[in-house]
Amino acid sequence: MTAYRRRSAAVAAAAVGLLLLPVAAGAGPAVASARDAAASAPAATVPVPSPTPASDGFPQLTPAVARQLDDAIRKVMTEAKVPGVIVALSAPGKGEYVRSFGIADKATGAPMAPGLNMRIGSETKTFTVTALLDLVDEGEVGLDDPIGKYVEGVPNGDRITLRQLAEMRSGLFNYSADESFFKALTSDPRRPFTPQELLAYSFKHPVLFEPGAKFDYCNTNLILLGLVVEKVSGIPLADYIDREVVKPAGLRHTLFPTGAEFPSPHAHGYTDQTATGKTEDATDWNPSWGWAAGAMISDLTDLRSWAKTLATGTLLTPATQAERLKVIDALPGAGYGLGIFNVQGWIGHNGSLPGYQSLTVYLPQAQATLVVLLNTDIAYQGSEPSTLFGRAITEIVTPGHVFTLPAQPVTGH
Repeated sequence: MTAYRRRSAAVAAAAVGLLLLPVAAGAGPAVASARDAAASAPAATVPVPSPTPASDGFPQLTPAVARQLDDAIRKVMTEAKVPGVIVALSAPGKGEYVRSFGIADKATGAPMAPGLNMRIGSETKTFTVTALLDLVDEGEVGLDDPIGKYVEGVPNGDRITLRQLAEMRSGLFNYSADESFFKALTSDPRRPFTPQELLAYSFKHPVLFEPGAKFDYCNTNLILLGLVVEKVSGIPLADYIDREVVKPAGLRHTLFPTGAEFPSPHAHGYTDQTATGKTEDATDWNPSWGWAAGAMISDLTDLRSWAKTLATGTLLTPATQAERLKVIDALPGAGYGLGIFNVQGWIGHNGSLPGYQSLTVYLPQAQATLVVLLNTDIAYQGSEPSTLFGRAITEIVTPGHVFTLPAQPVTGH
């Protein structure tokens, strides 16, 4: 469901739209010193411009509310042993809350800071699907075209549509849940993977269900959509996303890496999705295995802007955006549209891959934006830490719209 983690504790991610790996047995806990540093390090604040007014019960982000948020975030950090986290929360006319907590690098003790670049995992899906929908608006592809029209050799390829791939209803096996993929990745996490190699891990498995029968979060779907964008546009996916999505959206620090490059400054990321199950630094792992499903990099400023662009459809025609937002029941309290979640009214996506997690969502009623970036993907009591932060924050500011993604059982170990 989200890319990898095959332990039952990885549930949230699985259905949440994260990239998770099957986890090796004996996964170890996070380093205690990182937990202590995260809990005790002071918050860093960045001044931001004042916005224009909005309403719908969203509170003024007063110093008193900020203290509540500080306490809630530090509590999650301590409990879930998160080294560092960056948070931005805002709504027009309500003020802004921008903070960083904890450390960005366990080796040096460097503090987390709002300006750091971060890997965003499955938030990449929002960019890939936007690229596809741009081609829909150009009349180059149709959402109800079969994938077999563009990519050969796909099981049920004559019946699985591009729409079903984008809404996670294809029935294809998730390549990142394949045991041999996990072994290949963790034995050499700096190796590159091609899209064709990733699809081979999926296609050796039988389909799970008939096209359109149900929701099942699957990275294979996005690899296929990335190949569609490349075939129709005639250029590499990274170039098309940069030209037609990133630049038109005005994003200055968002990129689709072609290898393990990671612009500085960036936080170090820590994971237990390793061959030994021990926590390791995954900062320089090659994200090519996530490709169209999870390889991208961004920062807090860009994601705050992207949250609204994505939810309101600035880059698409109103008709295409309406198709995108037609959510299908995915999980209790959460629906999934075309590469996008609606969780209790918060529209957007989360992301996870070894070492990093993210959450970028927008609440239309209040025009509120929430972005959370952290440098670990290690689950806590069956929940992803990004979900724990999202829940803790929204319980304070939008108790009628609490962001939470329920844990789901994961097939496998």
